[in-house]
Amino acid sequence: MSLLQDLNAGKLHDFHGGIHPPGRKAPANLTAISHAGLPEELILQVRQHIGQPAKIRVHVGERVLRGQPLTEPLNPMMIPVHAPTSGTIVAIEDRALCHPSGLDGLCIVLKPDGEDQWRPRFPVADYRLLGADVLLERVHEAGITGLGGAGFPAHVKLTPRKKKIDTLIINGVECEPYISADDRLMREHPAEILLGVEILRHIVQPQTTILAVEDNKPEALAALRAANRNENLLIVTVPTKYPSGGEKQLIEILTGLQVPRNGLPADIGIVVQNVGTAYAVKQAVIDDEPLTRRVVTLAGEAFAEPGNAWVHIGTPVRHLLKRYGLNPEPGQRIIMGGPMMGFTLHSAAAPIIKGSNCVLAPKQAELAPPAEEMACIRCSNCADACPASLLPQQLYWYARSQDHDKLNSHHLFDCIECGACAYVCPSNIPLVQYYRVAKADIRQAQREAELAEHARQRFEARQQRLAREKEERQARQAKAASERKARMAEQAAAGGEDPVAAALARVKARQQEQGADDMAAARAARKEEARRNREQKQTQADGTRGENNATDSADTDKKSAVAAAVARAKARKAAQAEAAEPAPAADNADDSAVAKDKKSAVAAAVARAKARKAAQTAATPASGTEAEPATTEAPADAATDDKQAAIKAAVARAKARKAAQTAATPASGTEAEPAKTEAPADAAADDKQAAIKAAVARAKARKAAQTAATPASGTEAEPAKTEAPADAAADNKQAAIKAAVARAKARKAAEAQRQAASTPSDREDES
Repeated sequence: MSLLQDLNAGKLHDFHGGIHPPGRKAPANLTAISHAGLPEELILQVRQHIGQPAKIRVHVGERVLRGQPLTEPLNPMMIPVHAPTSGTIVAIEDRALCHPSGLDGLCIVLKPDGEDQWRPRFPVADYRLLGADVLLERVHEAGITGLGGAGFPAHVKLTPRKKKIDTLIINGVECEPYISADDRLMREHPAEILLGVEILRHIVQPQTTILAVEDNKPEALAALRAANRNENLLIVTVPTKYPSGGEKQLIEILTGLQVPRNGLPADIGIVVQNVGTAYAVKQAVIDDEPLTRRVVTLAGEAFAEPGNAWVHIGTPVRHLLKRYGLNPEPGQRIIMGGPMMGFTLHSAAAPIIKGSNCVLAPKQAELAPPAEEMACIRCSNCADACPASLLPQQLYWYARSQDHDKLNSHHLFDCIECGACAYVCPSNIPLVQYYRVAKADIRQAQREAELAEHARQRFEARQQRLAREKEERQARQAKAASERKARMAEQAAAGGEDPVAAALARVKARQQEQGADDMAAARAARKEEARRNREQKQTQADGTRGENNATDSADTDKKSAVAAAVARAKARKAAQAEAAEPAPAADNADDSAVAKDKKSAVAAAVARAKARKAAQTAATPASGTEAEPATTEAPADAATDDKQAAIKAAVARAKARKAAQTAATPASGTEAEPAKTEAPADAAADDKQAAIKAAVARAKARKAAQTAATPASGTEAEPAKTEAPADAAADNKQAAIKAAVARAKARKAAEAQRQAASTPSDREDES
């Protein structure tokens, strides 16, 4: 009641600092609000508010209707975006944003079809029949944010809190130069604004409702007072001063209260909403029309037709420049917002968003570009002009040195970025730009710190969970072990058998059975592997036998010859040994000779068997055609060597018999004895020479066979193939002749011995 009494009495308060720049509201506020029309395409930023962007719910190529939601909010700080008109979604991609950074961001591109067809709507005749929660939901679904420029979600401000809202303030001050969007809206639509205020009152249920208008808007004040029918709504005029339209500054002017640092107006029981927001609330609740358009001021001497216009959300700035006749000059600037809090656009392709209230195109003579920055002279003009009672000079130094702790201690985030400090700075220092960059850095550092803290908490929670699970697992295991011990003790007491020992015995028995099975399986596997290896080796031998026939035959022939030579040498050695010893009895001599003869025969038979085996191996067809001559000649050579080995063996047997007969003959001093002794010696010598020559002949024959088995690359080598066997045959023939001569001599000597042995017996018979 005291507040109402003070306001009715015209008692207002003041805030620290502030400036009085030229208003320059005219000529934009002199004409009625026009319609900017539809551009060729609408670029709808997904995020147009303070908070997180909503989830996109449309796809490229989809046709949408006016008022249809294009995004879906997943939490209260997400605000949906709606189609400003009917058309087709042609792209969802990054486009230039309406932002001081000039960066690109995710946008939905809509191509209008010109029909402007609405989605189904459900108007409400009497809002008083709906509860506050239903109305808040409709405000949220309509995508309404604060239209004064901050872009804070409207339904979040209106949501009931711990402290009851006592005062509702509707902000119609619009203190920044050039901007007159709210002024024209209050002049032309006062009834709709007041109806929106009534809906807000129904939601908040305040004790006091104040609509504040700056005293430089007499037409708007008159229109509102004429349309007001509610005694609980107080329309108040406030003095012109920048930035009296700031939320905290307006609260201080009207109530004398200050919003605490890092606090909100709701903390002191006050809610502030813009007149444009009140109009949008009426449209959403009563007419079921979401926020798809707003009033935008087009000001500046570069415009041929300055004024205010209804502009669809998402309209590119270049469309407005063309529509209202921009006459650019060299270095023309386009400012989004007013000259105090606005920012220069990097591209005219940037779209209008929900918080855009002005497009300013001043000429250089009207609004000079920023002058060159100079050093601070510590004049303290910035501190005198600051409406938040801060120390801009100190904040400037700390921002340049990136001292975040000092910035926080000097309450950087209490700065409303009104630009009053930069306006009065004689050194032309863009103080607000430094503050904006510092705020962005601090927010980024805070986000990173929050993520790190969240990660730390998650890690610690995981460690605690693992430790808790480990303790629970150990407790379960201990409990199960104790229960097992108890059961075993009971079983042992009842049956007299230790269940642990029985279990161990069963395990050992199973292991033994399994081990026996494993050993049997292992033996079977080894046998099978050995069989496969044999088959593989046999296959490899069969595959390579045709290629190695000549070589194998030669090796076998050589071994047979060696064996025969060894047998002959043993026979000769035995014969010589018998001849050197004293003559034993005749029967013993015969037995020894027969045994030696038998051994020689066995050796000869072995040699013949090996020769036959070599001949059979050589007879196997070779895999290649060029090796066939070698396979044919090798058996012939092997047969010849076998025959010679047999002859030599026979000679050795004959010599053995002769030696035995000689040993059996009694020694006499006749003249024939020298002949008997010399003949075997000569025969043995001849036999040795014949064997040597035969071996040489066989070696030459084998060499010739090997040479014949190797295919010659040229034609000149062929005569050698023919001549080598011929020479070998000639040598073999000579060796055979000599061997025959030696055998003849041996037979002659043996015959002489028999005659000599038979002569005494005949004489005895005669006597």
